[in-house]
Amino acid sequence: MPVIEAQRPEQSVKLHPKTVILTVVNIFANVIGTFSLTWGMRKIGPDVLQSPLGYILALFDPWVAAGIGLLIVWMLSQMLLLSWADLSYVLPVTSVGYVLTALSGRLFLGEQISIARWAGVTLIMMGVVLVGRTAHSTTGEEPR
Repeated sequence: MPVIEAQRPEQSVKLHPKTVILTVVNIFANVIGTFSLTWGMRKIGPDVLQSPLGYILALFDPWVAAGIGLLIVWMLSQMLLLSWADLSYVLPVTSVGYVLTALSGRLFLGEQISIARWAGVTLIMMGVVLVGRTAHSTTGEEPR
């Protein structure tokens, strides 16, 4: 009878420190940027956005401006991460930002999060753990 061996997940995955640091920067720029943008837009209110001029004026709110600045940092760090690691690694690992965003919405914005949303957050975290245990690049190329 043939024996089928299951391959074990990689026990220790070596990541470059710059990849780890940039991943953390990416996650927190996303979470804090989204939070700042939300806080600013809620403070401004939807009535301001009735005309194109309202959108321009909203850019000068400090919370909105900070949010946009941090989301630019997020995008630039995302671009750099994608040049170093596989898409199938970067997106799942950085999706921990979605979990932190949900928590910040609950803790700081008073949002009510349903059981179904918490279940989704739990699934995201399980995916992050699984993907985080794999190699960040499968193409064999070293990051520059």
